Amino acid sequence: MPRYKITVEYDGSPFFGWQAQENLPTVQGFLQQAIFKATGHEPEVFGAGRTDTGVHAVAQVAHFDSDKNWDPYRMASAINAHLAAAKVPISVLEASIAPDDFHARFSAKYRSYKYVVINRRSPLVLWKSRAYLYKYSLDVAAMQRATGVFIGRRDFSSFRASECQSASAIKTIDDFTITQTGEQIVFQVKAKSFLHHQVRNMVGSLVEVGRGKIDGFTLQKILDAKDRRKAGPTAPACGLYLFQVDY
Repeated sequence: MPRYKITVEYDGSPFFGWQAQENLPTVQGFLQQAIFKATGHEPEVFGAGRTDTGVHAVAQVAHFDSDKNWDPYRMASAINAHLAAAKVPISVLEASIAPDDFHARFSAKYRSYKYVVINRRSPLVLWKSRAYLYKYSLDVAAMQRATGVFIGRRDFSSFRASECQSASAIKTIDDFTITQTGEQIVFQVKAKSFLHHQVRNMVGSLVEVGRGKIDGFTLQKILDAKDRRKAGPTAPACGLYLFQVDY
């Protein structure tokens, strides 16, 4: 039975996250329905990242087993045809046959997320539901300097959601950059894995730095406090993208 590895793009706006939930629209749910309609059986689709409600993906990686030994291009095309018929913003970008021991989630070495802020006062049109509109001036250089607080192996208790089910709050951030192009500010962070809402919570606190409400020293104290109540607000889901998974 072949194992298919697929790379998937989706607009997370209409979905209640990646993970299938009864009577709710989810990315995993629609993918499994499309595969069922294409092949006649509904396998479980495993994703590299279980993105939350409203979170997007540029290159989510997933896998599933099928009793159909099809050319990967044919499989991707069949799935896309049924996704299009369902009128959902999900697209399989590519497919391949993976080794039997490949697992989209557990084989991943790194996951990279981008968070997009549009820093202006005017309402969003093209970026609506796809970026965080922040109307106040931000000091990008101050935010760039403050990212160093998060680099390395840290206890991120101050930046995890209360409903996070991870056994440990200790995670390792391998890279964290912030770039600005005109009114667009992009936060990019790379790690093997993340806590629930960790990226959005870190961005929320960095925006506080950019606004001048706190400085890098205070951000370090917030991290050391290991208390979610000390950190900044959770940035909206609409600005977050899973954009790369490395194996």
